[in-house]
Amino acid sequence: MITKEEVLRALSYVEEPDLKKDLVTLNMIEDVTIEGNHISFSVILTTPACPLKGHIEHACRNAITHFVSPDAKVSIKMTSRMTTQKDQPLLNIHNIIVVASGKGGVGKSTVSANLAIGLALKGARVGLIDADIYGPSIPMMFGVENAQPGAVEVNGKTRMIPVEKYGVKVLSIGFFTRPGQPVPWRGPMASNALKQLFNDAEWGELDYLVVDLPPGTGDIHLTLAQTYPVAGAVIVTTPQNVALADTKKGIGMFLMNAINIPLLGIVENMSYFTPAELPDNKYYIFGQGGGKSLADEFNVPLLEQIPLVQSITEAGDEGMPVILREDSVTSKAFASLAEKVAQQVSIHNCKPTA
Repeated sequence: MITKEEVLRALSYVEEPDLKKDLVTLNMIEDVTIEGNHISFSVILTTPACPLKGHIEHACRNAITHFVSPDAKVSIKMTSRMTTQKDQPLLNIHNIIVVASGKGGVGKSTVSANLAIGLALKGARVGLIDADIYGPSIPMMFGVENAQPGAVEVNGKTRMIPVEKYGVKVLSIGFFTRPGQPVPWRGPMASNALKQLFNDAEWGELDYLVVDLPPGTGDIHLTLAQTYPVAGAVIVTTPQNVALADTKKGIGMFLMNAINIPLLGIVENMSYFTPAELPDNKYYIFGQGGGKSLADEFNVPLLEQIPLVQSITEAGDEGMPVILREDSVTSKAFASLAEKVAQQVSIHNCKPTA
């Protein structure tokens, strides 16, 4: 007769690879049911985008076979309960992820768009704010340049309804200006516009809110860091030295005591060029190893190296980000990036407070 205690004892030998504790201690096992030699239970992961889902399920099955019975019939429901960044006042938004770069032109908005869609494709509830107030490009990348956010009355106050596409809820200052219209705002005006995108929108329940920041280290960055607790920053760079130098300045801002936003890792964009007719060849046009050296210097992961291919530009211009082209090398790289970012958010959220 198999008992619940035997099942839990067996599963206590399965370690969550990132958190370095067993599933039972982490309270990740629920709904244990035993009927004869049929065993069923749920594994509660820390994110629907967990890259180790298959590994953990396989380890659970092996544990039951080895420590309970080789004849047991095992049914496992792999589900998730989002971890939430600590002291988050926006109760319906679990984690704010900022995507930043020290300089312009490194593909930060491309990374933001594909990251947001990648998280949504994994089953997460995702929002995306285009906080690049002076050069909003997210509406074009999503093919919604002419969209207008809706409005709803909540407790006597009018709130914006984000535009939704590809499973992502999107808000951008670009929705409120004419195409091609310059936005010559002073710092306080830009900061107030950012706060409105956060506070005056009906986001609903979100697992992740991705924020595409302007390049540099200006008013928008400081307003965001000082107003909202951020789960972590994804830093985008290209391999060449001038980009790395500017990126280090941007990283330094996040590490200042007054800001102190965790670094989730580095994304090296335009890492190498691979021509379509020579898919096995890599040409390091902008140099090699810059992203890895930067990640090592700040002791953070190199999350992904994104190749330089024409399809990325074409996909953005067509309003269908490249991650949606499932057969491409680039889409696989962005899908991997989404998993690794979710993984790092969970790790940071589960760290004990000092």
